[in-house]
Amino acid sequence: MSGLVTGASDKDIDAYMASQGESSSSTLTLPGHLASTPNMTLAEKLALVEDGKKKQMEIGENWFLVAHSWWKRWRKACTGEEDKEGAVTEQDLGPVDNAPLLDPDGNLKQGLIDGLDVEFVPHDVWRCLAIWYGEPLHSLPRRVVPRGAAKEPTLELHPPRFRVLPLARPRCALRSDRPPCKWISLSSGDTMALLCTTLADAVKTPDQTTTPYRIWRVDPNDDGWENYGFPADRVWPARGKVIEESVKTLEEDGLESEDGFVVEFKQTDGWILNDQGMQPQLPTVNLPIFNSSDGFFNKMGSTSSSSKSRSINNSSSLTTPPKSSSSSTSLSNSRNSRSLVPGTLGLSNMGNTCFMNSALQCLVHTKELSDYFLSGVFEDELNADNPLGMGGAIAEAFGSLLHRIWADSGPSTSYSPREFKQVLQKFAPQFSGYQQHDSQELVAFLLDGLHEDLNRILKKPYVEKPDWEGGGNLELVQLAKKSWDGYLLRNDSVIVDLFQGQYQSTLVCPECGKVSITFDPFMYLTLPIPAEKKWSHTIYYIPFDPAQSHLKIPIEINRDASFKDVRNLLGRWLNVEGDNLLTLEIFNHRFYKNLDDSVMVGDMTENDVIVCYGLPCNAQQSRTFKRQPEDPLILPVFLCDAKGAGQWAYSSRVSLFGYPTVVAVSPDEATDVNALYTVVMERLVRYTSHYRDLFNWEFVDGSGTPEIQAKLSSEDVLDVITEIGENGDVVRVEIEEGDIVEEKAMVLDEEDKEPSTETAEPRYVGPKQDVFSLRLQTGHREFGTSSYGANTTHKWEPWERREELLETRGSLLRDGDALFCEFDENKKAYYFGDQFNRFEHARWEDFEEFIHPEYEASVQAAKEKKNKGLSLQDCLDEFTKEEELGEDDLWYCPQCKKHQQATKRFDLWKAPDVLVVHLKRFSNSRTLRDKIDAFIDFPIQDLNLEDMVRERRVAKALQAEGVNIEELNLTNLDEPLIYDLFGVDEHMGGLGGGHYRAYVLNHANEEWYHFDDSFVRPAKAEDAVNADAYLLFYRRRTTKPLGGRLQERISEHKAKAEEHRNSVDTSPPPVEETASPSKLSADNGLPTPPEDSKFTYKSPPPGDLSDRLDDSNGSWTMQSGPSISPLTVSEDPPDFEESLSDPLYMESLNDPMLNDSMDEEFANLNAKRDRISPISDLDPEFMQEEEQVNWDRSIYSNLRSTAGPRVSPSGSENWADNESNLASPSYSNVSSINTNEASQKSYATATEGAEGG
Repeated sequence: MSGLVTGASDKDIDAYMASQGESSSSTLTLPGHLASTPNMTLAEKLALVEDGKKKQMEIGENWFLVAHSWWKRWRKACTGEEDKEGAVTEQDLGPVDNAPLLDPDGNLKQGLIDGLDVEFVPHDVWRCLAIWYGEPLHSLPRRVVPRGAAKEPTLELHPPRFRVLPLARPRCALRSDRPPCKWISLSSGDTMALLCTTLADAVKTPDQTTTPYRIWRVDPNDDGWENYGFPADRVWPARGKVIEESVKTLEEDGLESEDGFVVEFKQTDGWILNDQGMQPQLPTVNLPIFNSSDGFFNKMGSTSSSSKSRSINNSSSLTTPPKSSSSSTSLSNSRNSRSLVPGTLGLSNMGNTCFMNSALQCLVHTKELSDYFLSGVFEDELNADNPLGMGGAIAEAFGSLLHRIWADSGPSTSYSPREFKQVLQKFAPQFSGYQQHDSQELVAFLLDGLHEDLNRILKKPYVEKPDWEGGGNLELVQLAKKSWDGYLLRNDSVIVDLFQGQYQSTLVCPECGKVSITFDPFMYLTLPIPAEKKWSHTIYYIPFDPAQSHLKIPIEINRDASFKDVRNLLGRWLNVEGDNLLTLEIFNHRFYKNLDDSVMVGDMTENDVIVCYGLPCNAQQSRTFKRQPEDPLILPVFLCDAKGAGQWAYSSRVSLFGYPTVVAVSPDEATDVNALYTVVMERLVRYTSHYRDLFNWEFVDGSGTPEIQAKLSSEDVLDVITEIGENGDVVRVEIEEGDIVEEKAMVLDEEDKEPSTETAEPRYVGPKQDVFSLRLQTGHREFGTSSYGANTTHKWEPWERREELLETRGSLLRDGDALFCEFDENKKAYYFGDQFNRFEHARWEDFEEFIHPEYEASVQAAKEKKNKGLSLQDCLDEFTKEEELGEDDLWYCPQCKKHQQATKRFDLWKAPDVLVVHLKRFSNSRTLRDKIDAFIDFPIQDLNLEDMVRERRVAKALQAEGVNIEELNLTNLDEPLIYDLFGVDEHMGGLGGGHYRAYVLNHANEEWYHFDDSFVRPAKAEDAVNADAYLLFYRRRTTKPLGGRLQERISEHKAKAEEHRNSVDTSPPPVEETASPSKLSADNGLPTPPEDSKFTYKSPPPGDLSDRLDDSNGSWTMQSGPSISPLTVSEDPPDFEESLSDPLYMESLNDPMLNDSMDEEFANLNAKRDRISPISDLDPEFMQEEEQVNWDRSIYSNLRSTAGPRVSPSGSENWADNESNLASPSYSNVSSINTNEASQKSYATATEGAEGG
């Protein structure tokens, strides 16, 4: 099997399918239980697919992605639904079209949401879709992988992709104008063995099918990737390391998306590189010309040899690793170490991890937090037993990362925080994988995780939250203090010291006036943006009273509002009850959408027709409404054309026209068909200009009460009129301009003159019974919107059948019924006109414009605000603005004993020393996916919160009243609350994607920098103030140390560490007078040779240098038993051959005590290694202690078994044959072994310039 191999992107996912054991070929077959039913109905297909989607995901399975746009059309075809885009037949579908899920490069888009953008189906369902509709062009399988410590099954939408190149000798590596590397894609649950096979298959040539190979993992940002083959001389500078083929998963091995790999195929003369990633060269051996040890030529030869050897070592990085430039930290011992400005280390993007990188840069540049971790105080305060914490893992990972970022030297100007991400996603599976996430959510999780890992409270007591019992300012302060003290009984950490403040929440019951005040802590301040995007639309209002005009009402409301808010707004403007308003969307002469409380205004588009009906009763759209027996039944009414005889019996499809309406039918009216007819007729009055002709009238005079036909109004006369003849025919008559009198008389029978209106008045008799036929249809729940277009669910039902059941049911109507008014051609033309003349008699398009002063003020305010701009103070004011709770967030009033829609207000009570401000740019609506891009002006310096923090205002008021505020712990009122900006986390782009960057002030040099993942550049503070600012980090300006006792703890820790170092006797044992302890060299991090040349020692073995470095004097020390012995090295160490012939060395080969002691030393070293923190100061990507210790052991084993001189492994003929796929540390030459007077031996290995010092 092989993984997906692509050129520059992962377009071709079929290869990935093959690697998962799947196939997208046309040979797919239906599941076994369906193989015998090829002719499935649409209903059966729908049931099969929906049942398959309900299946629970299991780890290791493959599920497939289906674009929601295609899925929606498929469902329409199966159900017969018809929406604004029209009906869809199964023949119109074609294969699954996943093109909307891919970006222009063929990669899966970021931020896809299940149910809105994409649907997930299991493999069997995908096979069925492929058989039914053909092979799709874009197959998108995804593996179900375990996430987090709980191993939750999660679909891996964005599997990691890796770049790969073959290794080439330097002269054969040709540069390319375009990215020449290939890409492969595998699941993070695949094994390292599969990765190695896939990488080799991607670049091997036909003649390399059986050639042995090994895989190097190298820096993905190295210049070597610009060649057709990765140059061999770039592997060492790119920090190359051989990876092992194993059953470990890619995630377990710490691989990240975008990692780079180089495949080295074995040549006929062996491997191109040695284990360190360098091209091996045979050592130069210079033999003396004369045997005399003090001869002139011998001295010249020795000098030449030394010079030449140094020349070789310094001429190329291929022979020996470059020396580190600084010894201030153990990180300087990494390969290619260079000087860095502390705090300017970039963080590599490991596949959409910019959200994490930008947040980390802001947090690690918090001065007090960095001092806390760099000083080591956090190690004393780790709370590994906290059940709410993460066993100290997140704190240790963050501390290790912070040490690396603030190091003054390192192998590169950027670093991949793999270890931190692995720990993070272990405890927070939501951050697993390679999708984009919210940077604010990461900050919130990380601060909370650090707080619990470093909580100084080991056993949390139960603390009851105090209640507000009324009173004035004094009682308010006492309540706040009691709440804060109670919180500190359970929470006490560096995060509380620096980041946590307190806010006041005030609730007021609208019915009884009960006031509830609570105080709660906050770790970051989320501020709403008052320039929230508005939703503007025109609502068509149809009042219940026919005498009132139709109104066209423009409104403007927040985009996260619901239609309940719309109805309440209209009710306030029109002075009607908001619950009596019914909002519906009309499309194609039907009700298309029921706009109830659950529908957000952001769901509607600009051209949607929204109608609001006024009703004499509750519109029943509220989710809290409970229907009572006496409540009216609200039904939809549709206008339709009459059908031929018998058509109604077998066809449910009708030809609709005009606007639908609604009727509210009382229980009494629902028992009589004629009463229903009258109710409907009263609603149609407002839809026709001939509304008087819908009813029968009579004029009452002294002679009797004859029934007459009403006259047409003169205002309705047109140049073309329609006349209904005695036989019912419609006659269109064109009249001359001015023939008004003749036109009025056309509708009257000459033989039946109406009585004089001077002596008679018209009286309403009742509706005409022959205007339309009233028919009943079932299957119209929610006014017919629940099954729009799905006519197969509708059924005509005669009134006679309902009348038969009237006695048992008590009503002719049911929930889900709809009334249809059937007009024949003549009546339709007379009352409404025809479509050729745009329904000239219809009034459903006649609306008067209604502009409320509140709308005008809102529009004007928006214009002024746009010109003026927004500031951070505006956001703070919006945060403290009083608002009414929503129906989903009711408050239980203890005085009223019921839930109330109370008013709520937030106030800042206590401000933290480090203030994190979250600008709420993203909507939290269930369906609204939008971002507010408004520019917010915020100060770089002098952010004054004096007037915003209520504690200050109340304290000053109490002080003026003579209250001793010191007893209330209210002090420093004269020191202003001024804050200065030190970090900005910015987001560019839209919701669900985009890119995060950070502007940060480096407190070490007071310079601003811009961090764009691994790219770091100097910046100006003013650049941080932009429209992309998302998280703001402020630090309080004060004369006292921030964090309360935090600085005291740091100072105490440093003092204890210094005292401990001074108490340790690090003086060397008595030796030769010229001997001195080895010192760390300032230029290369290696022990400085002492003056004495009589004794030679090996340097310390690779490992955690910090455990073997005595901080008091910088000397290397090795523990052996109860004593500590310094290490010294000779000023001029002998050559390799000379060291092997040294009598002391030859004697040691046969010394059993020495051999046993060496084994004992390795046992001590392994035991010590086990005590080292798993997050080492050394680069964990390239310095694996276990491999180093095993390597050291193998060297001494070889020395004991070698009878003669041994050349470097890189020059051995048989070295390649015995080489494993594990990368070994640098080989070293052994200089000598020494024992002290107590026969306790200390030793180390030394290689000039080798990795690890």
